Amino acid sequence: MSPEAVRKVNIIGHLHPDTDSVCSAIAYAYLKNQIDGSNTGYEARRAGAINRETSFVLNHFGFEEPRLITSVAPQIKDIDITQLEGIGLETSLQVAWNRMRDTASGTLCVVDREGNLEGLIAVKDIANANMDILDNYALSRARTSYKNVLETLEGTMIVGDPNDVIRTGKLSIGTSPEMMDGQISPGDMILVTNRYDTQRFALESGAGCLVVCCDANVTSVIHNLAVQNGCIIITTPYNTFAAARLITMSIPVRAKMLPEEKIEFFSLNTTVDEAQRVMARTQHRVFPVLDETGRYAGVVSSPNMLNVDKKHVILVDHAEWSQTVDGIAEAEIMEIIDHHRVGTIETPGPIYYRCEPVGCTCTIIYEMFQEHGIEIPANIAGLMLSAILSDTLCFRSPTCTSDDIEVGNALAAICGEDPEAYSDAMFDAGSDLTGRTAEEMFNSDFKVFSRGDATFGVGQSSFMTKKSRHAAEKLLQPYFHTAAADKHLPVIFYMFTDIRRQTTELMYYGPHAENLIRRAFNVTPQDGKAILPGVVSRKKQVIPAMMQAIQYYQDEHR
Repeated sequence: MSPEAVRKVNIIGHLHPDTDSVCSAIAYAYLKNQIDGSNTGYEARRAGAINRETSFVLNHFGFEEPRLITSVAPQIKDIDITQLEGIGLETSLQVAWNRMRDTASGTLCVVDREGNLEGLIAVKDIANANMDILDNYALSRARTSYKNVLETLEGTMIVGDPNDVIRTGKLSIGTSPEMMDGQISPGDMILVTNRYDTQRFALESGAGCLVVCCDANVTSVIHNLAVQNGCIIITTPYNTFAAARLITMSIPVRAKMLPEEKIEFFSLNTTVDEAQRVMARTQHRVFPVLDETGRYAGVVSSPNMLNVDKKHVILVDHAEWSQTVDGIAEAEIMEIIDHHRVGTIETPGPIYYRCEPVGCTCTIIYEMFQEHGIEIPANIAGLMLSAILSDTLCFRSPTCTSDDIEVGNALAAICGEDPEAYSDAMFDAGSDLTGRTAEEMFNSDFKVFSRGDATFGVGQSSFMTKKSRHAAEKLLQPYFHTAAADKHLPVIFYMFTDIRRQTTELMYYGPHAENLIRRAFNVTPQDGKAILPGVVSRKKQVIPAMMQAIQYYQDEHR
């Protein structure tokens, strides 16, 4: 499937990303774009904050951090937004009504010249205005423009300035001088017919505007008198009854709209689930959508939610529900490239799944570069080398295979780095505790696993010196209680791995944690830690032993 067919594919590593999850995402995005001839179809994303080791790697080879992604749940931008043109604040109710009729829409959004949402006008608002026949001051109260009046009545201005607005007075119908006597106030708008005496009486009584119906003739005497008195004259083809009904429709929508602060609206990034919850608790049927700049972009309603374009993702360096971003069950997983156990992620249909028993995801991606005959740039090779050195502890981990060593040396030749010297600098950068908080360090490489009903987490940090390892242990141990509570985990373990001595000090927190360590590694923890000589791999040496210990424990207590 081409990226054009699915708009964009996000390539994502696991939560609390390590060097392999970030570098494999970048390298694989580059490879996929080369295969498909696209520069934007595939994008590497990160599922959390970058740790110091990975930050060192990215800076060293000239890369920016991938953009953060925390959820792949469908958003408003993943549905068909109705492109309904907004109307201006001064638009008349009549024009708004006609627009609703032409677009078969019961609601219109009111925007300013820059596209900022100002309000919302619905059919019921126009109907209410039209039915309020006793409000004779509606036009002046709304500061209605004479342009709107002319447009609504299809009128012609005989005397006056079309750019002026109605500021004072009420709306009345001029019948006869006898009936009008004492009923006209200065500034009133009077609807009249062709009766000369009625027109003149209205002018002499201080009318602000005469609306002459049926396109009746306006004599020169009336014209001159209107000019002298500062009275506006408009002629309209409509009869008095029709003009009286229509003229209130010249009121600008701003006078009857629901203002912006009272509107429920969505952004393009609002999730579909959240939008549906809002729709369910309100009586509104149409909801404006704002783009990334806060400008009006269209509207959505319940029917729009029926056709959702799922986000397309490729997962690298993980295949566990607990390790991936939110909303993955609502996304379409296109591929998984991994080197861990077959995890808990399920897909509704077949996908491309590539999992090999090697020490690093980037080793697999290197093979894919070779299979497609695509040259690896030096900076991409540097990222991939860094991932392999990180995951295999510079070829010292039991997870390291001959393939990892061969690929690592090939990548080192491309990027011009010495694996030993470069890995020392990389690991030193990762173990630097300057300015780091316990939370930051704890989450720099922490993964959650499950076996049956049991869930537990295992973190790991690697160190080149005993001093830096002990400093890290002192920083993290008081944080274990908070971490377990925040992540809702009954048991957590943390590996403090000495790369040079090939030893891990395993610290722990939670009920049964010590018993699990005894059963898994046949050691007796002391002072809250277990010394595990030769243990450096979480994936190959710690997780399988923990899984087996948990299974034994569950079997014993059934």
